[in-house]
Amino acid sequence: MNNLFSVNSPIVSATLLLLIILSIVTWSTALLKLWRQWQTKKDDRAFNDRFWSVREWSEAGEVAQDSRGDIARLAQAGFAELKTMNEAQHDLKHLGAPHEVLERMLRQQLQNIQRFHERGLAELATIGSTAPFVGLFGTVWGIMHALQDIGKSGSASLDIVAGPIGEALIATAIGIATALPAVLAYNFFLRRLKVHVTDLENFAHDFLRLAQKHDYKL
Repeated sequence: MNNLFSVNSPIVSATLLLLIILSIVTWSTALLKLWRQWQTKKDDRAFNDRFWSVREWSEAGEVAQDSRGDIARLAQAGFAELKTMNEAQHDLKHLGAPHEVLERMLRQQLQNIQRFHERGLAELATIGSTAPFVGLFGTVWGIMHALQDIGKSGSASLDIVAGPIGEALIATAIGIATALPAVLAYNFFLRRLKVHVTDLENFAHDFLRLAQKHDYKL
């Protein structure tokens, strides 16, 4: 680690430190999102098993209230809206056909869940796209600094040139090494999010069908 910061230029050292911080942010974000996805998938699977095994519509509402996970949150929002509709609310929020009012509420809840899981994706995309350029900046600055020192010494032999320039190229290597995990993690989590949103949309359609079958009553 000390060798990374042995470059004479403080700008290059600061660049290397920034890249290391970005790498830590990348791995921390990826591990946190992995844990959240594992927990969410576990909760959703448990909720689906309980929800689709009940026989009564009212019992399904009790299952939703006692469950965790994104699909459970979607069901809770749907049952809460049905309860409000059954209380004969006449404000602007509840104007329209019951199907349209319930569909709008489910869509809003789904969008809230999607925004929650999008946290961290922008950071990963930013690191993946900018880290190589940060490393390249450190390399260019280091080479410029090395050439200035070589010019002052008046010697351009290979042993004098190779050392400083080789140290400057470390910044580009670290920049690429920082960007690759960020890009891979971004693509992975984006794909998983699209699949998850599809599962939520499918449940929302099924919930609407069941609510319509029971005449939007609890």
